[in-house]
Amino acid sequence: MTDVRAGSSGPAGAPGGTAEAARPAAVTGRAASPAASPDAAGPALAVSTTGLTKRFRGGQVAVDHIDLAVPRGSVYGFLGPNGSGKTTTIRMLLGLAFPTSGQAELLGVPMPQGAIQVLPHVGSLIEGPAFYPFLNGRDNLARCDAADRTADPRTAADRINTALDRVGLLAAAGKRYRNYSLGMKQRLAIAAGLLTPRQLIVLDEPTNGLDPQGTREVRGLIREIAADGITVFVSSHLLAEVEQVCSHVGVMRTGRLVFQGPLEELRRTGAARIRIETTDPAVAADVLRKIGLPDPQIAGDEVTAPLTDFSPERICADLVHAGVGVRGLGVVTPSLEELFVGLTGEGFDVDG
Repeated sequence: MTDVRAGSSGPAGAPGGTAEAARPAAVTGRAASPAASPDAAGPALAVSTTGLTKRFRGGQVAVDHIDLAVPRGSVYGFLGPNGSGKTTTIRMLLGLAFPTSGQAELLGVPMPQGAIQVLPHVGSLIEGPAFYPFLNGRDNLARCDAADRTADPRTAADRINTALDRVGLLAAAGKRYRNYSLGMKQRLAIAAGLLTPRQLIVLDEPTNGLDPQGTREVRGLIREIAADGITVFVSSHLLAEVEQVCSHVGVMRTGRLVFQGPLEELRRTGAARIRIETTDPAVAADVLRKIGLPDPQIAGDEVTAPLTDFSPERICADLVHAGVGVRGLGVVTPSLEELFVGLTGEGFDVDG
């Protein structure tokens, strides 16, 4: 877990040896002093980077010249296999790690130079939640809220209740954190990031390790946050995460950004193929070659080929005219999983 807060420290007498006891919150993004709010109406990008690079000692390049462009109001899925550089990128965006080269901006403010100005408007959950296990949910949030020097202590109770209610934990506010399920812990961490109004929420693998019910809860919460106009930047290695909640996607492979754009644009990158089921596959393949479809493939009684600019109706007519008995004909497009494997050369967890 990583604490994004500036100018805060753990409590006296906190038990040592555990991350949960050592730090009071996982989702933060607050500055040590009041700062002017970034313009909510612009710029058009909530997150942008130019040539962002991180090279570790020994020469390992974890992030290699990436140019992120995250539109305001989007749910941006930052997708890639484990070890592809997602968390390192997020740490640089939030000023938790310094880039070797390149620039990054959050809400139009350069990072890390503008951290004090912009972080009060950014909530984040990095590398898992960490709270005091012996305190209940409400008291943990109270510690987080008290660490925010920009927050009015007179309205703390209202802020905490609102945040708990928003993530569905109001009824469990008096329950000790150590007795929370994994899904409840993740939701409490997100609640900490929502104690004050945010323009951007950054979530690093928010459903990692959750059971199906916890996963559904967190995904539903992401949709609710996005419905309020908050930009959500969520890293994941799960395809279901992207398909169900994201409007835009960036795909990482060994430190490089290999695709970026709307999810529907990614779907369109997969070339459609015509699939013909016939008792005369060799003749059908020959017909496809003659009318201009490249490289038809035969597998049993099926023939497939890139559809290119031909309509399925014309292909069917040409086959019938040539005397080919067409038992079935359809257009198939690559699945999202196939597209990602093609981009990264690695498989992804589909369901999580």
